[in-house]
Amino acid sequence: MRYNESVKIAPSILSADFAALADDIARVEGGEPDQLHVDVMDGRFVPNLTIGPVVVDAIRKRTRLPLDCHLMIVEPERYVGDFVAAGADIVTVHAEATPHLQRLLAQIRQAGARAGVALNPATPPDVLEYVLDDLDLVLVMSVNPGFGGQAFIPSAYDKIRRIKAMLGSRPVELSVDGGVKLEHVRPLAEAGATILVAGSAIFGAADPAAVVREMKQPFAR
Repeated sequence: MRYNESVKIAPSILSADFAALADDIARVEGGEPDQLHVDVMDGRFVPNLTIGPVVVDAIRKRTRLPLDCHLMIVEPERYVGDFVAAGADIVTVHAEATPHLQRLLAQIRQAGARAGVALNPATPPDVLEYVLDDLDLVLVMSVNPGFGGQAFIPSAYDKIRRIKAMLGSRPVELSVDGGVKLEHVRPLAEAGATILVAGSAIFGAADPAAVVREMKQPFAR
């Protein structure tokens, strides 16, 4: 079954040049991406440290694209308000990072953002069963979070199909993040993904905008 013949593309700024972040964002905007993916890491939930609300605020001033702030942090409930105030349109939290997932999703929505849940590769889709109506987005991790440039984990395809079935007719975006390259676009779209997050495949290219355009046309090739 073919679910969709085009997907939304979300360049991940984790792979951008942080010394020229505004310039790199402008370069990818030429390919008309649908949103930007902002990886927030705390050095605890994942090994690396990245950015906080101050940088999100700076990004917000330089683009009109929706910002999905992917919080790879412990105690995300402490920081949701800060990221929404800085300009996050979507706040995506890890199911593994909080014991009170439904309450956290409600907190995100009450703060004025859309609510997303990310699942690590070893986390089963069943954890979503009782929050399906509290979601705006599900993010399937196709690598273990914490580092850019990792290889895509193929078991993500089956997880996407299972989550797609769980969601039914709910208007929830189904995103995938990690190691996504051009060759993954069509099978991910056919599995049911509606948003593809890509970092090094886009920002590592000589023409990032061209890669975005090509990824947005998976069935044109």
